[in-house]
Amino acid sequence: MKFGYFDDLNKEYVITTPTTPYPWINYLGTQEFFSIISNTAGGYAFYRDARLRRITRYRYNNVPIDMGGRYFYIYDNGDYWSPGWSPVKKELDSYECRHGLGYTKITGKRNGIKAEVTFFVPLNYNGEVQKVIITNEGNDTKKITLFSFIEWCLWNAQDDMTNFQRNFSTGEVEVEGSVIYHKTEYRERRNHYAFYSVNVPITGFDSDRDSFIGLYNGFDAPKAVVAGKSNNSVADGWAPVASHSIDIELKAGEKKELVFILGYVENNPDDKWEAKNVINKKKAKEMIDKFKTVADVDKAFSEFKEYWNSLLSQYTIKSHDEKLDRMVNIWNQYQCMVTFNMSRSASYFESGIGRGMGFRDSNQDLLGFVHQIPERARERLLDLAATQLEDGGAYHQYQPLTKRGNNEIGGNFNDDPLWLIIAAAAYIKETGDYSILNEMVPYDNDMSKADTFFDHLKRSFNHVTNNLGPHGLPLIGRADWNDCLNLNCFSSTPDESFQTTTSKDGKVAESVMIAGMFVYTGPDYVKLCRYMGEEEEAKKAEKAIEDMKEAIIKHGYDGEWFLRAYDDFGRKVGSNENEEGKIFIESQGFCVMAGIGLDDGKAVKALDSVKKYLDTPYGIVLNNPAFTKYYIEYGEISTYPPGYKENAGIFCHNNAWIICAETVVGRGDMAFEYYKKIAPAYVEEISDIHKTEPYVYAQMIGGKDARRMGEAKNSWLTGTAAWNFVAISQWILGVKPDYDGLKIDPCIPKDWDGYTVSRLFRGATYVIEVKNPDHVSKGVKKVTVDGKEIEGNIIPVFGDGKEHKVEVIMG
Repeated sequence: MKFGYFDDLNKEYVITTPTTPYPWINYLGTQEFFSIISNTAGGYAFYRDARLRRITRYRYNNVPIDMGGRYFYIYDNGDYWSPGWSPVKKELDSYECRHGLGYTKITGKRNGIKAEVTFFVPLNYNGEVQKVIITNEGNDTKKITLFSFIEWCLWNAQDDMTNFQRNFSTGEVEVEGSVIYHKTEYRERRNHYAFYSVNVPITGFDSDRDSFIGLYNGFDAPKAVVAGKSNNSVADGWAPVASHSIDIELKAGEKKELVFILGYVENNPDDKWEAKNVINKKKAKEMIDKFKTVADVDKAFSEFKEYWNSLLSQYTIKSHDEKLDRMVNIWNQYQCMVTFNMSRSASYFESGIGRGMGFRDSNQDLLGFVHQIPERARERLLDLAATQLEDGGAYHQYQPLTKRGNNEIGGNFNDDPLWLIIAAAAYIKETGDYSILNEMVPYDNDMSKADTFFDHLKRSFNHVTNNLGPHGLPLIGRADWNDCLNLNCFSSTPDESFQTTTSKDGKVAESVMIAGMFVYTGPDYVKLCRYMGEEEEAKKAEKAIEDMKEAIIKHGYDGEWFLRAYDDFGRKVGSNENEEGKIFIESQGFCVMAGIGLDDGKAVKALDSVKKYLDTPYGIVLNNPAFTKYYIEYGEISTYPPGYKENAGIFCHNNAWIICAETVVGRGDMAFEYYKKIAPAYVEEISDIHKTEPYVYAQMIGGKDARRMGEAKNSWLTGTAAWNFVAISQWILGVKPDYDGLKIDPCIPKDWDGYTVSRLFRGATYVIEVKNPDHVSKGVKKVTVDGKEIEGNIIPVFGDGKEHKVEVIMG
């Protein structure tokens, strides 16, 4: 069952009912100011850091769900309602929400009044602009009152929801004209404030929540709205809010357009005040003045849409499959940019409080967006490397505002260092910018310990070789990519963190997945060593890679598939010898991607086992059989009910590794079958089962052991976005950046006749037409560039700003 439809022309998903199976959200903002908005206008805004600079308040896990946001109320002769249906929830004559690229437009109609609200964050602007259009579609003159409403968060979202003995006394605002300024704690160490404005004179306002809503009312029936009149309340402690009321008279057919701005301002510490206890409003007034008319807003919105069109034009496909084109050209790339901006910090499943920017996460996210904004990818790589530790390990997370490692999470996730090499190689292949290798970057954000970025990569690689276990395989540390496989934790205490507790010395438990990653990553590291003239290091790395291959074949293969790990007792994990958790997905993907077992059938046998034991109609589960009891030696993975999350859930992120692996063995039909099972556009028809947004990937889908098989959770912020874009664009469609050019190596379903990819690469546009006359899955017979046949399948770098026609004949 569907709850909307794709509008490909406008690059929007159109939601036709407010009662979606779960709130379906969108993200506003591209640089420093961000907002999360649901299809009923729920959500919140923040500046850079969703924990430390939360601007508006939101309550997770609330009843009813999705309460709190940027709300508008229309008071119409005793009747009152909201354009987004919620929070009033009165029946609307019509409703529509259009989630676009960085903007959302919500329209509601009731009793002859149409209200349309467009929300977006303009480029180079620290504020959310809300354009409201009220139209009288009836035959008689209407007199209505429009109420706005947002609730301020007291900046630190963690403190805001816990420290009530202080917070109920600190709330402060100023009201000047049509602007309500939130200045809580501004008198102390803060030099920032927020504001909510409207570009017309107001009838009244409220800045005290209890005055506006009523102590025993809810968002659905605020006291001021029910009465049709504001109280002109000024917050003094308790809970500060911002609400304007505007009396509007509309003749039949007439409309009124208004501009609301939710903004954030930082002042120089020496320039905080314009008078005693009166905040310096100069910057706020400049921000408000920038959008004082609807024409100003429309111009910025047009520029904003053009910005997104430009970003998405870097890689486009034209094929026989509109769902494939939709995913590649619009939604997958859009989600990649959102995950780059957010990492795993703020969604409707991540509160923005507990997590910062993940080291592993952000390196993986970079793979999906580096072709769009390479200069920001470069900046992110250097930020990540600065949080690295001197031994090559890393803080598992860092806070976006401070760019410092998150000590509460710590380090010792032993896959983390390798992701920096993978991301750095992706950046250099995309840009040809080797200069990043010579950038001086601190360790642990201490410039006295700075060394070259290449040195960071060297320490990353050697972190693996310096931490090998009894079988010559990498020690797993706290965990590897699977944060819930905690082989050194041995936790028996409730509330103890699996990710920060280590009860063992960590010198026994090994990861076959990290071993596969090491072999997969190694050739890129060797290439960069040779570029830097480090021949001895390159040869040393080549030997380490060969030794790791041998260790995997000797100790990491179980007869029909690759093992997952060895536990602290030296026992196999992910083996036919195990009662539960006999086979895991991760090592099958990375070991085959690394080319291990290609020459003797082990790779194909491992992928056949994935199909036999892990495949479902909704995607590939992480492990099988599911764990049905707690294994203290395995940790968190065995605490989940069977079929959910890491315990045999369909963890969509690692499905992409199997997709890539299937192309390595040349099975394009299988690769694309797996791709379609989790790609949002292909599962839109089962939105009632899937539950989360049908336009973006979710982290997890209930597996075959789950009571709610096929139901998704944790949408938007997942490495699934980047890895699935890499899988489809580079491994299936086969247009892959390489050090010396674009490598063309498709692996597609045999029945495809072909497709065309347009790809901007290092200053030139390549229009690549792939033809498949012999209907093979893999193999390139001939490549011509601008009418001339070339040797091999690597298209050279032109960098001339021109368009180049490429024809690829498979066979």
